[in-house]
Amino acid sequence: MKKRQRGFDGLAIVSKRKRPPREEKQFKAAFGKISGKVFDDKTIDVLLGLINKKVISSLDYPIAQGKEAMVFRATVRDAATGQAEFRAVKIFKYETSSFFKSMQNYVEGDPRFRIPSTHRAMVQLWARKEYANLKKCFEAGVSVPEPLIQRENVVVMQFLGEEGIPCTLLEKSEVEDASALWKKVLQSLEKAYCAGLVHADLSSFNIIMCGNEPFFIDWGQSVLLEHPQAQWFLEKDVQNLVKFFNKLGVGASVKDVLERLQKRRARK
Repeated sequence: MKKRQRGFDGLAIVSKRKRPPREEKQFKAAFGKISGKVFDDKTIDVLLGLINKKVISSLDYPIAQGKEAMVFRATVRDAATGQAEFRAVKIFKYETSSFFKSMQNYVEGDPRFRIPSTHRAMVQLWARKEYANLKKCFEAGVSVPEPLIQRENVVVMQFLGEEGIPCTLLEKSEVEDASALWKKVLQSLEKAYCAGLVHADLSSFNIIMCGNEPFFIDWGQSVLLEHPQAQWFLEKDVQNLVKFFNKLGVGASVKDVLERLQKRRARK
């Protein structure tokens, strides 16, 4: 007997409610691309386990896609009141191999993790690393989505949105007060650095704007300051930010920012 495929559309993990037009358009646009790439049997088992533990009630639709992962909006409902809250579920793709060939460059030198021998184990390590870095940042007061739980290749975290609609990347946002926003970004950069972390891929594409608040996302590749390339990664992060904000008229300097970070950490 032919084994039945466990697809994205045939499971209780996907919300069956009628979607508003904007959500339905987003769902259909991504549906054909995601089923086989994201929802293998083991990932489905992880998601069903999260539902059983009432971490989420269902997945709603994809809200972001990258080389290594997809992020979904999820719903969790209070059993007593039926009131819904939203969460973000980031699923790291086992299928993607080209990106993960370079992953060990970000793991080497990190005493928290050992480089595994298999590709699948490396993907799961990347999810653990993202969760650990998010937790470290959140506890240090960095503006990041609150990490909630990690299981194998899945990380559940705070949903960044308003009335169920995801917030927008800084790259695609209209900035009204660039100087005020630059100060907030610098504050989070300082707090992460003082906590011993360098993002290692920070730019306007990895900052989400919720109202006037910038949230740093995508921490899987982030490294400890002890990493042999930490300073180089830091300089690239600062260069990216300075370039973006200088286009908005801020007049920042890479040298000044790096010196400020060093002084701030020295006072810690």
